[in-house]
Amino acid sequence: MIGTPEGQSGLLNPQIKLDTLVRLRWLAVAGQTVSLLTVHYLLNFPLPIGYAYVLVAASAWLNVILKIRWPSSTRISQNAAALQLAYDIIQLGGLFYLTGGLGNPFCFLILAPVVVSATVLSTRNTIILGVLTGVVVTMLTALHLPLPWYAGTQIDLPALYLVGVWFSLMCSMVFMAMYSTRVAEEARQLSNALAASDMVLAHQKHLSALDGLATAAAHELGTPLGTIYLTAKELSTEFERGDPLREDAELVYSQAARCREILKKLTSLSSDADQVFQRMPMSLLLSDVSEPHRGLGVEIKIKAEGTGPEPVGVRDAAISYGLGNLLENAVDFAETTVLFEAKWDEKYAEIFIVDDGPGFAPDVLARMGEPYVSKRSLPTIAEEDTQGITDNDNRQSGGGLGLGFFIAKTLLERSGGRVNFHNRKEPAHGALVHIRWPRELMDQGAVSQES
Repeated sequence: MIGTPEGQSGLLNPQIKLDTLVRLRWLAVAGQTVSLLTVHYLLNFPLPIGYAYVLVAASAWLNVILKIRWPSSTRISQNAAALQLAYDIIQLGGLFYLTGGLGNPFCFLILAPVVVSATVLSTRNTIILGVLTGVVVTMLTALHLPLPWYAGTQIDLPALYLVGVWFSLMCSMVFMAMYSTRVAEEARQLSNALAASDMVLAHQKHLSALDGLATAAAHELGTPLGTIYLTAKELSTEFERGDPLREDAELVYSQAARCREILKKLTSLSSDADQVFQRMPMSLLLSDVSEPHRGLGVEIKIKAEGTGPEPVGVRDAAISYGLGNLLENAVDFAETTVLFEAKWDEKYAEIFIVDDGPGFAPDVLARMGEPYVSKRSLPTIAEEDTQGITDNDNRQSGGGLGLGFFIAKTLLERSGGRVNFHNRKEPAHGALVHIRWPRELMDQGAVSQES
């Protein structure tokens, strides 16, 4: 079974579209056809053209069958893709057998299926295809027809030369497979991490939008609740004291009054007139972000100073979440104190997060902010979990995927900031995270959400 259409059962770990392999094979068929026609008819080199065309036609018919049987949107399983690439290796091996073996200058094309596998398939399948390629190439060193050349002339390449070509092919295959695997894995990690950061940002935006929903609900409920409030107030005066009906009316009146107070608070949360909530100076941003992390055994010192008026912007879920994630990591690894500092001048607005913990490990400091870099410092220091948050009751222990720094860095840089990670020099230990924005971004508050 080659595969099944998307969304149907039987599809195991879809990695590559069937149409991609079909297109690559059509490209190979076209190249092989042109090469055979050129060598046989233009250069007049004798070769078993009939057998060669049979192999080329087999690839063409395979493509036609796949195209008719399955739609272009079909994604095939790892094993199905590996089987197709294995066929391509054997087909190329057959062509090279007919056209001079490793003496054929095009013999390096037999590495192409292994490179494709290293890009999209598992390491296991890539190793299997690499072994198959090694077997085919080894057989071609001794088993092949003569290299096509002018009639009456035969080229006998030295055995040492063929061994050198074999060794070159093996080295090239290993290098290209490892390089392609590494690049593809980094691309997959980056894609997954970006998807995770987008989900976090969407969640934060959803939470920020709840206050607007509360305002709308408060306005909608205000009129009927006002009617209930006035009616209950009038009813409470219609009955004499001690009358159970008066007590019920007074209860309804008091609860209606309480509901009106609650709705009033909800309305004020998202009121455009509430500048304290909508507008946020940098000092208030630091206080707001640090509040959830207090009381964990580490002192958080807030400091805000600069030249000129303090930057004032609009609340931004991405900035708050990114700073909160970095601050939480600092609290997790600090010994006693974390400094949360804001500075500004005419050109820049900056935030520093400094802790007195062990600092970042030298071997990962240069890679901080990349996805899945999860080591903070020495082996005794915890790795971050998926969102960079460790258990506060078990500080400096744990583990995970280490997406926290990446998500925070991505969100803050989308807002126009630049994030850098350092180790403190004075005193001798501790980590320092520096975020810098152009002053106009923080003043206007209209930070961009485009990456």
